[in-house]
Amino acid sequence: MVNETVQTLTIAGTDSGGGAGVMADIKTMQMRHVFSAAVIVAVTAQNTIGVQDFMPIPKKLIDEQFASVADDLKIRACKTGMLADVATVEAVVENLKKYDLGTLTVDPVMVAKGGARLLSEDAIKTVREQLLPLADILTPNLPEAEELTGMKIEDKDQMIDAAKKLQDLGVKNVLIKGGHQTESKESSDFILLESGKSFWVSSPRIDTVRTHGTGDTLSSCITAEIAKGADVETAIRIGKKYVQATIANGIQVGHGHGPLNHWATFEGDGD
Repeated sequence: MVNETVQTLTIAGTDSGGGAGVMADIKTMQMRHVFSAAVIVAVTAQNTIGVQDFMPIPKKLIDEQFASVADDLKIRACKTGMLADVATVEAVVENLKKYDLGTLTVDPVMVAKGGARLLSEDAIKTVREQLLPLADILTPNLPEAEELTGMKIEDKDQMIDAAKKLQDLGVKNVLIKGGHQTESKESSDFILLESGKSFWVSSPRIDTVRTHGTGDTLSSCITAEIAKGADVETAIRIGKKYVQATIANGIQVGHGHGPLNHWATFEGDGD
């Protein structure tokens, strides 16, 4: 009976405002009925207005957190979020290779909603060369996909081209989020699977500033569904429905880019 409960792991930074990072990951995973452990790689001072400061965790403590989790828990799927700098990315890559932590979803967090950079410029190269080849699922937004591919993405054809480029870097399944294309009435994401199958998932754009933590929440939901046994396509579709519900049924917290409503449920959700 030991370790029978489905367990997941988030590898990311904290958010003292509670809306993003590890805080959003754990809330999401809890709502999706899995148990979430965490490896903290950075601590931020932030709120809905912005990121005031952050500090990476020393490699020794990152290594010890991974060892503690791997020694006791049975992680079926994991995800990465904010990874801060080159040393942190390298430490995470080293530990992901060392331990069996299940399916890996990489959310390549680079810039916070308020504009603060959460991944150093030189670390992007390390993510591209060392982390992406380990990724089962990659979930960049348009600016992140541009950074990782080195190309401009201004239309749907370029989103498709970018997904192919990301697969060429070693990623198995790619989800490029189209939320930054604000001129459209719908937010359309492009998904390219390892099998070669591709499809679009669209949802109505909601006029709100309360979208802090959407990327973390989406990748966490996907991770939770994978851990429960869903295939990648099903996990992504559930993730999109859940995030849409968290935005549509908003809560009033803070003075800036407010957090999502992680209590939200959606029609047809059996879990």
